[in-house]
Amino acid sequence: MKRSTLALAIATAALAQQASAGGFIEDSKASLGLRNFYINTDNRNGPASPSKQEEWGQGFMLNYASGFTEGTVGFGVDALGLLGLRLDGGGKSGKSGIDRQPGTIFPLESDGSAVDEFSSLGLTAKAKVSKTEFRYGTLQPKLPVVVYNDARLLPMTYEGGQVTSNEFKDLTLTGGQLTHTKGRNSTDWRSMSIAGANGSSASSRDSNKFYFAGGDYKATRDLTLQYYYGQLTDFYQQHFLGLTHNWAIGPGTLKTDLRVFISDSDGKNGSTAGRKDGYVSSGYYGSGVTKGEVDNNVYSGLLTYSLGGHSLGAGYQVLTGDSDFPYLNRGDGEGTSTYLHTDAQLLKFNHAGERTWIGRYAYDFAKLGVPGLTFSVLYLNADDIRTGRGDQGEWERDIAVGYVVPEGTFKGLGLAWKNATMRSGLPVSGSGTATQRDQDENRLIVSYTLPLF
Repeated sequence: MKRSTLALAIATAALAQQASAGGFIEDSKASLGLRNFYINTDNRNGPASPSKQEEWGQGFMLNYASGFTEGTVGFGVDALGLLGLRLDGGGKSGKSGIDRQPGTIFPLESDGSAVDEFSSLGLTAKAKVSKTEFRYGTLQPKLPVVVYNDARLLPMTYEGGQVTSNEFKDLTLTGGQLTHTKGRNSTDWRSMSIAGANGSSASSRDSNKFYFAGGDYKATRDLTLQYYYGQLTDFYQQHFLGLTHNWAIGPGTLKTDLRVFISDSDGKNGSTAGRKDGYVSSGYYGSGVTKGEVDNNVYSGLLTYSLGGHSLGAGYQVLTGDSDFPYLNRGDGEGTSTYLHTDAQLLKFNHAGERTWIGRYAYDFAKLGVPGLTFSVLYLNADDIRTGRGDQGEWERDIAVGYVVPEGTFKGLGLAWKNATMRSGLPVSGSGTATQRDQDENRLIVSYTLPLF
């Protein structure tokens, strides 16, 4: 057992002795989340195999959150139990001698076959003083510089410490450090890296130190300002500036969402020796470029007008610099998210020089007397991606239909269909002229959360 897990177990036992104090028990909440997930991915071209992948699984997510003990400093504990069962499909080319490696939904054995089940338990100790809360253990941060992923059968998690403070009116401050991450399709804790420096080779590099800090300030009822900082030691440091504003125009509302990321090298990635040792970023490797050094800015904006059940959005994003947009990556390329407007079902549109136009439409059928039924379509089209074969482009179209039972015996039962089509002219890394595989994908999801107490 890892020392951090043992320490949390001891802390939990100590807290149990104080269970009669205050709201530790009275304010406790527990729920069981159920998620039935089917995915069908059709790879339309390219040399890799298989050409089509189908996987189907059942996920269970047990969430427990205690209240806090009485006193100036209140203590508590949270727990997250995850279990995934394979119902059908799964498996792909494995890595010799490596078990429980990430697959599409399920971990894989060394021969590339999918496991029948996988599970994990995460514990989080917490303390509260006034309006400030400290958490240590299993975390699921959702901040501009680090976003956990919950788009498959089970969610991913991080390990580390975090403090969140609401001591000042209209201002939320957050900071902390992450040391490891566990993927949505894995059972092991891994260090963190970025695209370009990770993989299965001996030259892969990683880090156990990601620092983050920042805040959200609600300047007015309709205006929120954000600043966040993230640093993955020896890879990159990143500044984020954000602005969201709601403006009542006629019978509807116009929402403005502006986001800026400024990313530069840190530590070994900033030195020739460090990059030669493998601390490199993916990106443009043309002549006159410092190959592998993080150098990327993102400027983006999305305007959304909502009227009745309709929501119509249009946006634009441009990346400058020689590297791709850096973000936390487990080293397997699976199961990570970003806070980009362009983080879609299949692609992220985060390549060096990339310019992306965004169009989105959504409708809430509650306005037609069918509460719980929603529809959305997203289209992204990009060009100017810098590659050794000249500027390239890519596009993606996503359609989502969802229904959540609003009342009655099955209240809260969710049904969803997500369809995505992606086409790209990007070259496959190291392949010369081969292009990234085009994809068509369907996901069917049935979900339900059962409150336990």
